[in-house]
Order: sequence, then C-alpha cells, then structure tokens
Amino acid sequence: MAVRITDSCIACGACEWECPTTAISPGTLRPVVDASLCTECYGFYGESQCVIVCPTDAIVVRPEPEAVLLARFTRHHPDRPPQSLWAWQRRGSGEA
Repeated sequence: MAVRITDSCIACGACEWECPTTAISPGTLRPVVDASLCTECYGFYGESQCVIVCPTDAIVVRPEPEAVLLARFTRHHPDRPPQSLWAWQRRGSGEA
C-alpha cells in the first residue's frame, strides 16, 4: 500500500474529507486507506491532499509508479481525463 496512516493520527477526519477517491474511511482507532481506491491523488491533484491537510504529519506516502496510479485512476474514473499531471512528471513518481 502506498499511503499509510501512522499511530500519531488524532482521528480528526481531515484526510477523509479531502480524499477525492473516498479511499480513506473511518477506522476503529484511526482512518484506514483502501489501497484499491487510492491513487495518491494522481489524476486529481499534483500531490497527495491527505498529507497536506494532516495536522500531525501522520500520513506516510511510499510513492507507487505512475503507471500503476494511472491504471487505478482509469479503472475507477473511466470517463474522466487525469488532471495536474505536470507535478507528477516533475516528481519522477518513484519509477527508476
């Protein structure tokens, strides 16, 4: 899984509200991430919004290859073209 919520989470819910794919949902102690839905915000934004809004820096992203994120985005949003790809191309998206 690319996105992980650590023990420093205070369960404020900010990441849940910000997630464009609804991959983050309430959990017992803290929110949980559905890896099959998470695109690290690829196709929506230039960076992972959950990381930006987290007040405790409790979200860790281990970047997945851009091709994997694109396939996941396309599978769940077949009629929507991906946006903000310039930032992902600058990031290198973990492919090397």
